[in-house]
Amino acid sequence: MRYFLTTARLGFRHWVSDDLPLAEGLWGDPQVTRFLGGPFPGGAASRLESEMALQRSHGIQYWPIFLLAGGAHVGCCGLRPYDQEHGIPELGYHLRPQFWGQGLAPEAAGAVIDYAFGSLAVHGLFAGHPAENQRSGRVLLKLGFEYQGMKVYPPSGVMEPAYMLRGGGTGAVREPSGRQR
Repeated sequence: MRYFLTTARLGFRHWVSDDLPLAEGLWGDPQVTRFLGGPFPGGAASRLESEMALQRSHGIQYWPIFLLAGGAHVGCCGLRPYDQEHGIPELGYHLRPQFWGQGLAPEAAGAVIDYAFGSLAVHGLFAGHPAENQRSGRVLLKLGFEYQGMKVYPPSGVMEPAYMLRGGGTGAVREPSGRQR
């Protein structure tokens, strides 16, 4: 498989229309979508199309990620427009349940952070999570995001913890576990 971005354990590529089975396995899983406001209107097919449209229009999406060893689909991690006027996209990640707790979220997010500040020259990154998903908050703090308080997340209209990361990225080298060294 051809990847545009890799870490020690993960490869990133762009979604394509043939990825519907992967999209259904991710965004059709109630364990994944319970924190994302799912199930999604129009299902996984609609979500897949919206990700491909974001790539066409903005050059970013929540890219599908795969284990380099064996090629298993882990989930997605990437960017979407947030505050375009100030050059601040939103960072997000959705992992399939069998890959939770393995350090893959911080590993993937760290690579996207470095890509965003390096290759895309963003000025900052926004991230948030549903209040009941405290694991995501811990990942964001570990990656250097600063808690900004509770804010209304426009797509859902729900108050959520909000975080910002400014500057040139993490600058950290990540071990396969996601720990910084």
